Amino acid sequence: MIDPERVRFGADGLAPAIVRDASDGEVLMLAWMDREALDATIATGDAHFHSRSRGRLWRKGETSGNVLRVVDVATDCDSDALLVSADPAGPTCHRGTRSCFDAEDLDTAATTQGFAWLETLWSTIAERAATRSEGSYTARLLAGGVDAAARKVTEEATEVLIAAKDDAAAEAAAGARAGTRAALAAETADLLYHALVVLAERGVDPADVIDVLRERRR
Repeated sequence: MIDPERVRFGADGLAPAIVRDASDGEVLMLAWMDREALDATIATGDAHFHSRSRGRLWRKGETSGNVLRVVDVATDCDSDALLVSADPAGPTCHRGTRSCFDAEDLDTAATTQGFAWLETLWSTIAERAATRSEGSYTARLLAGGVDAAARKVTEEATEVLIAAKDDAAAEAAAGARAGTRAALAAETADLLYHALVVLAERGVDPADVIDVLRERRR
């Protein structure tokens, strides 16, 4: 993490902060930081900025919940601009899009899969784990301990296998695949959800899983 003393803030006390997704480097937004915002970012791990329109400190996502969990902050060669690498918890732009920059201009529309939305799912699971809401399926699974949650992962993995084989058979027969592809997507969704519940039951953050995947990619 950067040493705040190295940053050369402008005459107005601000420095531009470019935010990129730590997972793939996509540019998400541009905002402004002063020393207060930078110190708050480093101290909390959530991106804070200075709002020029409101003249105050603000935490990204303080109303929407779409916070930016900071992985690193660096400066450019002149130390007068900041590069913030973060894991976004949902869409970054107020329009509900991943980036504040138009996808067609960045030519990322074809490669973005929407994985950022899993942050929203994880937030819901974590909330159910904390509150154990009555009537919640997630809370009921968690109450059953590791056996109940992990057993569902095994079941759903089998369902994914069956759905994949059904789709392969439909492809081999040159048949219609809309139904088999939809079934495969649905079963995979169930598998991902239950895998996240197991992590919550064991107190393991999905970020730890992402770290493993990052290491393996290298």
